[in-house]
Amino acid sequence: MILAKTEEEIELLKLNHEIVSKTLAEVAKLIHPGITTLELDKRAEEFIRDNGAKPGFLGYNGYPNTLCTSVNSAVVHGIPKDNALRDGDIVSIDCGTYMHGFYGDSAYTFVIGEVSPEVQRLIKVTRECLELGINKAIDGLRVGDISSAVQQHAEGNGYSVVRELVGHGIGRNMHEKPEVPNYGVRGNGSKLISGMTICIEPMINMGSKQVFQERDGWTIKTVDGKPSAHFELAVVVRKNKAEQLSTFKYIDEVLKSS
Repeated sequence: MILAKTEEEIELLKLNHEIVSKTLAEVAKLIHPGITTLELDKRAEEFIRDNGAKPGFLGYNGYPNTLCTSVNSAVVHGIPKDNALRDGDIVSIDCGTYMHGFYGDSAYTFVIGEVSPEVQRLIKVTRECLELGINKAIDGLRVGDISSAVQQHAEGNGYSVVRELVGHGIGRNMHEKPEVPNYGVRGNGSKLISGMTICIEPMINMGSKQVFQERDGWTIKTVDGKPSAHFELAVVVRKNKAEQLSTFKYIDEVLKSS
């Protein structure tokens, strides 16, 4: 059963998502050629704990780190490593928190140094997909309206949509109903009701939509080795316009000043 959250519960979700948003901004301050994703992971864990929360991913279903750091052709769930990021890479960083019995969850794709115009365009379109999906998180519409908005924009720009991984509800559990696919038919799927809290997270590939799982048991990569981008925000479904729980404003401020 899909239940709307109370306003008190939504306030606790907001606290978590404020920390998630600021954690990703802390990571943004450090991103440059030469840094390792393991160093980013260490700083993220320190920041989360310093702000009174626990890393939401660490130990979740056995996951070994605070961040998921997915480089270039890795779509999601990349495990931080001691390999240095290089000029021209992209890295999608997914972060979660746990505090007061609720979770936070958000993701952002960063560029390392200078990347090609083709990769810049993939990242731009993926973020646009997220914004279009959020615009459909309105009371009375259906999950398929979100999914369709994401898929049409991605495929209309020549990209493909990963099928095996989807967005989700969030609350006392990291992953709750409903699933929020990035593909679908307008007017189909679960009905959206005010107070429902969901994570919308387009995972858009430059080439084929086909993916596979690495031997590490976590990392999902594109079969053709082409880049993938991933953005995620959590929202509350409201009557006329979705209310964002997480935000990219702190990241944007860091990147603008760097």
